[in-house]
Amino acid sequence: MADHDHHHHGHSHGHGHAHAHAPADFGRAFAIGIALNIAFVVIEAGFGFVANSVALLADAGHNLSDVLGLAVAWGGATLARSAPSKRFTYGLRGSSILAALVNALLLLVALGAIVLEAVQRFGAPAAIAGPTVSAVAAVGIVVNLATALLFARGRKGDINIRGAFLHMAADAAVSAGVVVAGLIIWRTGLTWIDPAVSLVIAVIIFWQTWGLLSESVEMSLSAVPRGIDYDAVGTALGDLPGVAETHDLHIWPMSTTETVLTAHLVMPAGHPGDIFLSDAQAMLHERFSIGHATLQIEVDPACDCTLQDKTTV
Repeated sequence: MADHDHHHHGHSHGHGHAHAHAPADFGRAFAIGIALNIAFVVIEAGFGFVANSVALLADAGHNLSDVLGLAVAWGGATLARSAPSKRFTYGLRGSSILAALVNALLLLVALGAIVLEAVQRFGAPAAIAGPTVSAVAAVGIVVNLATALLFARGRKGDINIRGAFLHMAADAAVSAGVVVAGLIIWRTGLTWIDPAVSLVIAVIIFWQTWGLLSESVEMSLSAVPRGIDYDAVGTALGDLPGVAETHDLHIWPMSTTETVLTAHLVMPAGHPGDIFLSDAQAMLHERFSIGHATLQIEVDPACDCTLQDKTTV
């Protein structure tokens, strides 16, 4: 932390727990997911040409975008593991946040394509080869659901992994809708079922995607991560023995799984020593999952800290 021209200040950087919540290696899951989806795109496009089905060809193109989404998420997760350098002092951990944001935008683009296609089909219903379309879409459910399950265990702790999960789960839902629509149309001849089901699925995808988009935007703007109460952290630091005041408290995401904190602690009795700092860092890790904490000790309460009025707790 930079020197603010105060006397008798102490700085402590908590690194001991920084990787306690390090992201799991999903490299194998990404590789399997990409391979499965590429194979399915080839099969679906082939059946589309054989059955002369525009719907299957369009869905094959959509599934190809899933490969891009998985590749983006994989790239973000891989770059996030890069070692720090003099240029990027935190490494490239922020890449996972950018990947989640890109994935959310890709989902919205795919969503727009689904809605556009559905609206066009209401005006000019397309003939659908029900059995063929439903059979191929059923395979799509298996492929997309299997890929989604590869990321299920990591979706709650990492929004980049959640982006990959939602991408595949959304496509499984789309494939399920195609199966249902294909069978109903085959049995009843009601062609409007196809676009109607597509719009229902689009609403569901939008609901899930909006949460991913808003959270990834917040993280890219260094907002306090969801699940961490800023006031509770300030109170916990202020309750530490010997702390008279806490100010200049900042909490932001280093990556989609790691959180950084900096704070100034006013301690009139003097610097408390390394054990106090170690205990404070352990408390922040255990109570708030903050693994990288930097604490600055200020001894003189009358000393005018230039940052004191910015974020006072």
